Amino acid sequence: MPAPLLQISYSLSTIESAVHHFWECAHQYNVLAFSGELGAGKTTFIHALCDYLGVEDAVSSPTFALINEYHFKQNGNENIIYHMDWYRLRDTEEAIQAGMEDCIMQKDKYSFIEWPEKASDLLRSPYLWIDIKTIGPDERMMEVWVK
Repeated sequence: MPAPLLQISYSLSTIESAVHHFWECAHQYNVLAFSGELGAGKTTFIHALCDYLGVEDAVSSPTFALINEYHFKQNGNENIIYHMDWYRLRDTEEAIQAGMEDCIMQKDKYSFIEWPEKASDLLRSPYLWIDIKTIGPDERMMEVWVK
């Protein structure tokens, strides 16, 4: 098995540094699939990443809306992030009906997906699979894989 692209250990007090390091590797991929147990910090990391990118929209978990849209500027260009939460989806067909496939197929926009396991066959290479594990009450370990 190949080594992960990136491994980062972080806490809430060091999350900004972790986000910076993460984005240096991740910015070239438009689909970022965040996996981890309930409470592992997927939304917290995405919120910190959006802060780092200068998103001015309110960043929150899209658990009930399924998709939130955020805007940020990078190198003078307007960019869009689709923040999706697939936790409540039953299967791939439901994801397609909810418009998830349409979002991730847009190569000029970013898709940040929580709970990608629910419809992982929608993901097309190359994308990043980000696995977040709880190490302690305030510590997390992130492994980033190119798929």
